[in-house]
Amino acid sequence: MADFVELADGTPLHLRRWGEPDAPVTVLLCHGYALDLRSWVPVAEDLPAAIEHPVRVVAYDHRGHGRSGPACSASATMDRLGDDLAELIGRIAPTGPVVLAGHDMGGLAAMALAQRHHGLFTERVAGLVLLATSAGGLSTEASAAWPNAMGRLARDLEAVFGSTLVGLVREHTSKAVAAGLRWWLFGDDPDPAQVELTVQMIRGNWPDTVALFRPSMDAYARDAALSVAAGVPVTAIVGERDRLVPAEDVRRMTAPVPLGTAVVLPGRGHVLPLEGAAEVLPRIVSIVHSVYRELDDQAR
Repeated sequence: MADFVELADGTPLHLRRWGEPDAPVTVLLCHGYALDLRSWVPVAEDLPAAIEHPVRVVAYDHRGHGRSGPACSASATMDRLGDDLAELIGRIAPTGPVVLAGHDMGGLAAMALAQRHHGLFTERVAGLVLLATSAGGLSTEASAAWPNAMGRLARDLEAVFGSTLVGLVREHTSKAVAAGLRWWLFGDDPDPAQVELTVQMIRGNWPDTVALFRPSMDAYARDAALSVAAGVPVTAIVGERDRLVPAEDVRRMTAPVPLGTAVVLPGRGHVLPLEGAAEVLPRIVSIVHSVYRELDDQAR
C-alpha cells in the first residue's frame, strides 16, 4: 500500500507498507543516494513471510527523492534526513522496537538519527543494518569516480530520453548506459532488470537531487555517529565488488562496536538491496528474531 506522511515542515514523505499494521516490531528501510524506495522492494516483499512473528515493514522515499516532496540546499543534509527519520518513527511506529536498515545514504540517515536523537535511538532502535555505508569519506579513487560516473550517466540518459522526457519509463535502456551503470554499481552478474530499475531511479532524481545531496553525503562524520550507536547490534554489509565502499571501511567501522558484525558478500556490488536481497534478507530476519527473544524474556 502506498501512502504519504506529512512532516512538520510540510514535506510529504512517500511510504509503502507490508506485513501487519499493528505488529509490535517495525522494520524501517532507508534507501540510498539518488535512488528511491523501489530499491528495497525485493527485501520488503519477502520479510513478513520470512519472520516467524508479526512484523510491520515500511520503506520510504527521502525528501527530494522518488515521490516525496522536494528538498532545497538547506534541507538536503544528513542532519535533516536524521530528523526526518525521527519524526517518521514517531508517526508510523510510536511504540515498540524498531529495526533500521539503511543503504549508503540511508545508512548515514540512521547514523544521524543516533547522533541527533540519541534518546529516541537508545529507547526505540533495537538493531541496525548498514548496507554499502562507508566508515569515512569515500576513497580517493571513488570520490573522483562517482561524480564523473554520474556525469557520464546523466549525459547518456539525456541522449536516450531527451531533455523534455524526464519522467519517461522505457522497457530497455541503451547498452552504453546499462554498461556504465553496471560497471560502477553492480557486481559480477547483475540482473538486467535491476540495472534498468536503477537507471530509472537515478534518472528520476537527476539532476537536482544528485547535486543537492552530494556535498552533505561526502562531509558527514560517519565514525562519530556510529560510536553513538555502540549499544545496538550493528550488522554492516558490503559487496566484494563495491567500487565505492571498500570492504576495509566496513570492517573498520564495526570493529569498535561491541555488537558489531561485518559481512562481505562475494561477487556483489554497491546496490545491495537489489543485487544482494537474498543475502541481506536473513541478516534482517536474524535481528528481528533476536528482538522478539528479548521481548519474550521481558514478558516472563
